[in-house]
Amino acid sequence: MEPSQQQVAPDVYEAEYVHGVYEQIAAHFSSTRYKPWPIVESFLKAQPDGSVGLDVGCGNGKYLAVNPRIFILGSDRSPALTKIASQHEPHSAIVADALALPHPNSRFDFVISIAVIHHLSTAPRRTMAIKAILDALRPGNSAHKMRDPSERKEMPSESGGKALIYVWALEQRGSRRGWDEGCEQDVMVPWVTKGNPSATHGTGIESQKESSSQKQGKKLCAVGRKTGEDSRSNIEETISDAATSNLSEQVAPPVEADRGLGSHEGVPVDKRGESGQATRTFQRYYHLYRSGELERDITVAGGRVVESGYEKDNWWAIATCG
Repeated sequence: MEPSQQQVAPDVYEAEYVHGVYEQIAAHFSSTRYKPWPIVESFLKAQPDGSVGLDVGCGNGKYLAVNPRIFILGSDRSPALTKIASQHEPHSAIVADALALPHPNSRFDFVISIAVIHHLSTAPRRTMAIKAILDALRPGNSAHKMRDPSERKEMPSESGGKALIYVWALEQRGSRRGWDEGCEQDVMVPWVTKGNPSATHGTGIESQKESSSQKQGKKLCAVGRKTGEDSRSNIEETISDAATSNLSEQVAPPVEADRGLGSHEGVPVDKRGESGQATRTFQRYYHLYRSGELERDITVAGGRVVESGYEKDNWWAIATCG
């Protein structure tokens, strides 16, 4: 991040570069999000019949109806996306902030949060969101061993709820984005709409062309790899500090803000494409997770990682309450 850039509060920054963008591109975004990811689908279908869970950051609600034998309450910061998700009856969707979930703690059998946490612009806020997810899970009975009174034998303790969390990975060398170890982790990703972004018949895509932000990011990768060892040695300290850091810490706009597309302070830019059709470009903030960072965030938040892995440019982890 450039120290000369004006500092802004993280909630204000996210309102402009995340929430405001998704509210404007909701219809376009939803039209591109319809196929469940395999691991998420398997996780939901593995839940026992009658299970009740949450989808934190549910977007258009594409996961709500994956398993008809369970019930999911979705939530999203975008009213426009929540309205779309509410169509997946009998499931429900409400407007809610991932940092202030309105649900009672320790009540839910499972929680999913897919491609959400990486939109939070500081380490303390990402850790806080993970903690809110873990707090919602039903705890296991391992601390209170059950016994069969007739046989006086220990019975297996009931397992607690589990959360599945997905975040974008820094290690995307094989993708068109080209990010990898040593690159800047805080980036701006353009979303280009054609026509009216609020109309359902329009089209919206992540820019397929290599934008100036991506070109700049690749240049930063070359520089970053020279200091990669120092960066890796500082990760654990940074994540550990997240639990006690001041949550009102300031964040500067990432250096990858795509000025080449005309973006200025998060305001969408109107242009005309090669076909003469009007286009608008919106910039979305992402924190790209480095290998092992999600697991450390979960641990700092008080959780325990059960399983984790990498799938198509994303890191994922299944966690329980600590």
